[in-house]
Amino acid sequence: MKMINSAMRLLRNSKLSTLTLLLGAFTLLAVSACSKPVEKESHSSEQAAAAQGETIALTTYKSATCGCCQLWVNHANQQGFAVDAQNVDDLNGIKDRFGIAPQFQSCHTSVSDNNFVFEGHVPAKFVRQFLQNPPANARGLAVPAMPLGSPGMEVGDRFTPYEILLLHKDGGHSVYARIENAQQQF
Repeated sequence: MKMINSAMRLLRNSKLSTLTLLLGAFTLLAVSACSKPVEKESHSSEQAAAAQGETIALTTYKSATCGCCQLWVNHANQQGFAVDAQNVDDLNGIKDRFGIAPQFQSCHTSVSDNNFVFEGHVPAKFVRQFLQNPPANARGLAVPAMPLGSPGMEVGDRFTPYEILLLHKDGGHSVYARIENAQQQF
């Protein structure tokens, strides 16, 4: 948290170009990325568990030093998921394994028992909603980058609206949900 505040002060007080900021953000994401491939057709038992509000298992691949990843794991556990958090050294390798393209990456990757992927700070509410009724040809959901105020990225009452993207098996994407305020996440 101190690092984020220091970086924000530095950015306010400096005259860095937009390009430099973007390059820095992409570099940060590249360093802390994680992922894994998906492609299983049978999802019925997971759909039934999600529909009944039962505990759903997720494996979350993250860095051991990432505090926001652990906060997201806590969020998912509090929302009724059973999260097996796996600290890994090669998050980029995980993301490659699960086919998460760079533009969809965030700091952690979660995978359901039936190989649906949930990249980044996707609210547990939407993970459960997705698993209750997975859209045809869907691989999972992603919240690219790390939007302020998303689960695990809380900073006081600050909030940045964001989109939850639906990842398609063909590599494309569409908007699954638009989150305009923090209350929509729960």
